[in-house]
Amino acid sequence: MTILVIAEHENGAVAPATLNTVAAAAKIGGDVHVLVAGQNVGGVAEAAAKIAGVAKVLVADNAAYANFLPENVAPLVAELGKGYSHVLAPATSNGKNVLPRVAALLDVDQISEIISVESADTFKRPIYAGNAIATVQSTAAIKVITVRATGFDAVAAEGGSAAVEAVAAVHDAGKSSFVGEELAKSDRPELTAAKIVVSGGRGMQNGDNFKHLYALADKLGAAVGASRAAVDAGFVPNDMQVGQTGKIVAPQLYIAVGISGAIQHLAGMKDSKVIVAINKDEEAPIFQVADYGLVADLFEAIPELEKLV
Repeated sequence: MTILVIAEHENGAVAPATLNTVAAAAKIGGDVHVLVAGQNVGGVAEAAAKIAGVAKVLVADNAAYANFLPENVAPLVAELGKGYSHVLAPATSNGKNVLPRVAALLDVDQISEIISVESADTFKRPIYAGNAIATVQSTAAIKVITVRATGFDAVAAEGGSAAVEAVAAVHDAGKSSFVGEELAKSDRPELTAAKIVVSGGRGMQNGDNFKHLYALADKLGAAVGASRAAVDAGFVPNDMQVGQTGKIVAPQLYIAVGISGAIQHLAGMKDSKVIVAINKDEEAPIFQVADYGLVADLFEAIPELEKLV
């Protein structure tokens, strides 16, 4: 049994979610191979070869795979995937974009966002916004799976010595092209990788008031997130959204400020190790999942908290 993991990488480095996905692959058992697809990804391949538990790194270095266009990457993964028992990718935007196409090309079902490996063919995944956990068994010859990174502890990024092998296959569907991207720049940690996250909700009242959270986050070395209500109201950009339709986070500390605790939001943060809720409504559902709760006006509580940090 051999497992293929699709590496997530950015800015010439292996993304943390890849380490969690390799951990999931290790629990399935068998040899773990990692595919690095992109352009000028030699450095990424070298880093992937050092990941603990990886036996081989496949490198598809071609202009066709630059920017990870799914129309080109999916046929490559499907071609290589025929030689594996499992194909895994992180449940990131890229993983969710590529793997359904791979499953269709291989004519198998996909298992999405697993959080636990029960056996080589049985997995657990959240459903109904995380309110229930489904145990799914697949009889497919090739199991195509996305992995929720927060469900698995990352393997070590160092310590491995995998062989590196070039892949000659080139798939250029000619159906899409990369036009450009606008990247938000911030000195704060990336939201899904931060150890501390401070999030604001509708209770922030407007976008200008997020300055209180930014000040607190900078002192804590934290990332700043938001509920869907805050994003929909235009307070902050949607790349800050935490929740079922946003980003899934599981930091050591999650501070929810002015967030009522809708199911959609809880699905994205309830795996946090410690949850602190600040809300003036003592009946807010967020207090039901919080480890610590403060019933107070956030505009008084946050400045006071900032002074104490």
